[in-house]
Amino acid sequence: MIKSIILSITLAYASSFHIPTTNSLLRSSLSAIDSNTDLTFPPLDGSSSRIGIIRTRWNPTYVDSLVTGVKESLKECGVKEENVFVTEVPGAYELPYAARLLALSGTVDSIVAVGTLIKGDTQHFEYIADATSNGLMSVGLQTNVPCVFGVLTCNTEEQVKARATGEGNHGQGWGKTAVEMALLRKDALGGGKQQTMGFGELVDVKGGSLPSKSIGF
Repeated sequence: MIKSIILSITLAYASSFHIPTTNSLLRSSLSAIDSNTDLTFPPLDGSSSRIGIIRTRWNPTYVDSLVTGVKESLKECGVKEENVFVTEVPGAYELPYAARLLALSGTVDSIVAVGTLIKGDTQHFEYIADATSNGLMSVGLQTNVPCVFGVLTCNTEEQVKARATGEGNHGQGWGKTAVEMALLRKDALGGGKQQTMGFGELVDVKGGSLPSKSIGF
């Protein structure tokens, strides 16, 4: 009897408080993030930086817009037009391999991989998104050439449009990120010289030949 009374009092006392669940906490955190998504950058001098852009042929309308955003921000940072190299691959899954080839060529200080993935009815979306993001991260860590993850992973085409066009164009931020990471790399490695990272002797950045603007670099 006493136990029942104590239990009733405890439940009544607990019900007077709102204890947020894990999902509600997550939603609150995401709302806070969405309300403060502006990323600021310090003044960036990209006049000596060489940036590679690898784009996919899937969803060309949106990818074209994203690449334009990247180029505009590179120009804003002072990156010379002749130091911006653009090439393309069929889809997002091919981005890490192309990024590795470009990184090992020793001719760029950072890379922006640009593409879009829209969720469908199967798990294909998850597999490609995970493989692409992990692959690009591995390229950056293994070659000492930063790889910016410029792949939109969205549930709907409307989400892609909001992030690939107009004032919401994420390409602007990706371009500035590429310049900032290129400058960080140069400071850390001393003039941008690449180090051997398990792939044998690499070409010195200053001594490498410029890649072509099409597949094959």
